[in-house]
Amino acid sequence: MDGVLKISYDNYDQFDDRYGHIFYDKKFSNYIIRVEYRFIGEQVVGGPGWAFRNNGIMFHCQSPESMTKDQSFPVSIEAQILGGNGVDERTTGNVCTPGTHIVMDGELVTRHCNNSNSQTYHGDQWVTMEVEVHGNSHIRHMVNGEVVLEYSKPQLDENDSDAQRLIQQGQPIMLSEGYIALQSESHSIEFRKVELLPLDEE
Repeated sequence: MDGVLKISYDNYDQFDDRYGHIFYDKKFSNYIIRVEYRFIGEQVVGGPGWAFRNNGIMFHCQSPESMTKDQSFPVSIEAQILGGNGVDERTTGNVCTPGTHIVMDGELVTRHCNNSNSQTYHGDQWVTMEVEVHGNSHIRHMVNGEVVLEYSKPQLDENDSDAQRLIQQGQPIMLSEGYIALQSESHSIEFRKVELLPLDEE
């Protein structure tokens, strides 16, 4: 509609924990994904407080077929798409790790979400986010052309039940490829551009 990909809750009475993800139908390992997004309107009734102006780019995802019926989020790495409330500071381009861990500054990071150093983007303005992914080595988040976060060695969390199931199915601990998905977590958002550039790696 109007040339945008839109997540809308216009016909919802309540959110009821109905999280969603739209997957691309093949795996990628080395690439840059760039999206132009903006949050619109109000959060749907019943959406959790943390999900206000909160969606994400999920990558190195498990396949949608391997998710269980009651699983809210795919095992993946998430580049968070966040908007401000008009008053408080709130970075975007953070990283969250459902069922996974990452390495930052040479240390294994087990904290679920880690903030970037981006600006806060209030209101319904368009924002450009890029995620540059180099397999299991280097990952970089950029917002409006500025590098805001870097890390490496994405890997499964062996203590997470969803990740354990994948390991039992033969998934390697170290993540070097996976599916890409855009997330819906209870606040309407528009994407006017979603671009994917595969990278040739030696």
